[in-house]
Amino acid sequence: MHEERITESHPWSDPRGQAMKTPDDVEAMLRLKACGWGMKRIAAELGCSHHTVKTYVAAGGVVPFKSPQRVKALDGQDDWLRERFLRHRGNADVVRQDLLAEKGLAVSLRTLQRAVASYRQALKAEALATTRFETPPGRQLQIDFGERLVEIDGAKLKVFVFVATLGHSRRLHVRAFRHEQQASWFSGLESAFTTFGGVPEEVLMDNPRALVVRHDAVSRTVLFNDKLLAFARHWGFTPRACAPYRARTKGKTENGVGYVKKNAIAGHAFASWEAFEAHLAKWEREVANMRVHGTTGEAPITRFKRDEVHRLKPLGSRQPFGALRELSRIVGNDCAVEIDTNSYSVPWRLIGERVAVTIAAGAVRIRHGVREVAIHRQAEGRRQRIVDRAHLDGVAGRDGAVRRPAIEAAPVAPPPPTLLRPLAEYEAAIGGSF
Repeated sequence: MHEERITESHPWSDPRGQAMKTPDDVEAMLRLKACGWGMKRIAAELGCSHHTVKTYVAAGGVVPFKSPQRVKALDGQDDWLRERFLRHRGNADVVRQDLLAEKGLAVSLRTLQRAVASYRQALKAEALATTRFETPPGRQLQIDFGERLVEIDGAKLKVFVFVATLGHSRRLHVRAFRHEQQASWFSGLESAFTTFGGVPEEVLMDNPRALVVRHDAVSRTVLFNDKLLAFARHWGFTPRACAPYRARTKGKTENGVGYVKKNAIAGHAFASWEAFEAHLAKWEREVANMRVHGTTGEAPITRFKRDEVHRLKPLGSRQPFGALRELSRIVGNDCAVEIDTNSYSVPWRLIGERVAVTIAAGAVRIRHGVREVAIHRQAEGRRQRIVDRAHLDGVAGRDGAVRRPAIEAAPVAPPPPTLLRPLAEYEAAIGGSF
């Protein structure tokens, strides 16, 4: 008695295109084989390949289907992909470009995105993780700006709020400005130094365009604005910039900006700009620096007076930075440039070259390209000549006035030879005078 042929279709498919057999089919194969049927006869009866029957009979039951192992283009690149993905802060397209340039592997953006999907969580966790550290007294001041619409004299104005926070005591200083230009940063810092009565060792900032020219995220090299460097030299601090996209390293001031917006400004309206400034000064003095800080457990003013005020660099007799001037000059034949009727020397090899001059904090700094070639103290009088003797090394007349060699007088030509004889000879020849 023959088994009934199974005609119903099955949704499964094996690599050869055959319908995968159900456990009942496999059981029928084994039963028919036990009855002495051959492989081809069983295959014909069940409507499948005799190779399929042979496989199931050899296995003695159902054989699970296994997908063939395929070699993938990114196999073996896991460590490289992770390092490069984290370096580029999750930019998969840049990683794909590096993969082609360095490894010679061309894959689609979607393929790469699938390969690095597991690293995104690690990147997100790294961005959110913040390790709190305490800075020593007098070491660091963190600065930042925040924007806020404030009702002043019945109108909504965009106000830029400068917030400076000392890293150890958490004492903060607030100033309001109508813009976030470089002058506002400098004015806010000078106001903070004056209020605190001293200058910290370093000032930590984000990467504002007014202060930072370029900050490479990979090499971490920072190019600060020339005016900021002059300002820092004048006040005696070291500027530092947060790593790009890592403003959380400046968390004390980030929190301070939010605190000012929510506590000092929110819900208030002011009759004038002067009233707004007076309100911020009173709030800073009576609220911000008097409340018990959530992290330190002390009032910032108490911690400041006990630990930090004596660690700041004294202001001394330094005057405000003032306006900085930038000029362009061409070096004259006297190895100097003229500024406000005074002349300042530069290396003599730059004669005829154009140089950039920066005047700030009583100093004249001269640059040729990106190299600083001369530094002089700014002259207080007029028509003075300020010379660095090293700038004249190799110049003729270095130890005295440089003069052109005198032009020698042309030699006097000898008188032409006498063309006529003396008159006495003619008289003798004729025997008497005329």
